[in-house]
Parts: sequence; C-alpha cells; structure tokens
Amino acid sequence: MQTNEQISHQVSFRPIADSDLPFLCKLYRTTRQDEMDLLYNWSREEKRDFLDQQFNAQHSFYQHSFPDAQFDLIYHSGIRIGRLYQEERVDEIRIIDIAIIPQYRNQGIGSKLIRDIIVRAENIGKCVRIHVEHNNRALQLYLNLGFQQIDTSGVYFLMEFRPSIKDTADA
Repeated sequence: MQTNEQISHQVSFRPIADSDLPFLCKLYRTTRQDEMDLLYNWSREEKRDFLDQQFNAQHSFYQHSFPDAQFDLIYHSGIRIGRLYQEERVDEIRIIDIAIIPQYRNQGIGSKLIRDIIVRAENIGKCVRIHVEHNNRALQLYLNLGFQQIDTSGVYFLMEFRPSIKDTADA
C-alpha cells in the first residue's frame, strides 16, 4: 500500500464534463455489480441496461439536488480512476458520492481522500456527512475513520464525522 504522501502526489481532480458520462456510467456499474449478480437472474445486457438507467436517474438527481456541489473526476498518475462529489454547506461538508474503479480500490486512495475532507472540515469547524448503504463494504471504512451513524433512512445510514472541539483556553 502506498503512503499518504505518495497518494497525495499522484491524485488530482477535474470537474466532470458531459464527455465523461460514459466513464461515469461504467464506474457506476462497477459499484452495483455484486448486488446485481446476487439479486437478479437477468442477462448481462438486461443488467447493463438497468444499471445504465439507474446511473442516468442518479446523475440527474445529483445535478438537480446539489446545484452547488463539486462534481469531480479522480485521477491517479494521470489515469481516470473515480469520482468524488461533495458539497460544502453552512454546517457540514456532505460527501454526496465517492467511487473508485475496482483495480484502484483497497489501495488507500479513498481513505486518503476522506481523511483530507475530514482535515478540511476540522480546519473550518464543520462536520462531514455521507449516506452509506447498509450493505456497502465501505461502511467499515467510515466507522474506522471515526464516522458514527446518526440516522437511518430506507437502505441508507446517515454517517457523520464530528470534529473534536478545540479548547480555545489551551491555544
């Protein structure tokens, strides 16, 4: 596994563009593939078509529901590897979505990106929140990083990282 410093030097971002939609759709499919394999006895084409429709609905929802968000592609050493959607609000930084292509998962990249968001939130006195599906493998990652479940809605937990309050008398 790479060190945080190595990852930082290799990771960059770029706002998404319409030309990125095929990549984003393919990335979305990878995040749902295990679920589709377990739940449905559909043909490969039926699964792909269903997931493409789901991606289009999600993409449209995100664009309309989070007009002030940053919708970024994640690059590693110049290669497109994922997406990070986040929105800074009055009292929080909301991670709308983070996804990385399978061959770059479990290398510490996502953890580093989330830690960076946590540090930024701590520096500006905000919490970090994200909705995580109950069966998402990343749930344990969020717990390990100090997130706590604060609400449940349908298939999602609302997870929150609340920065420690610094005692100004010690400063």
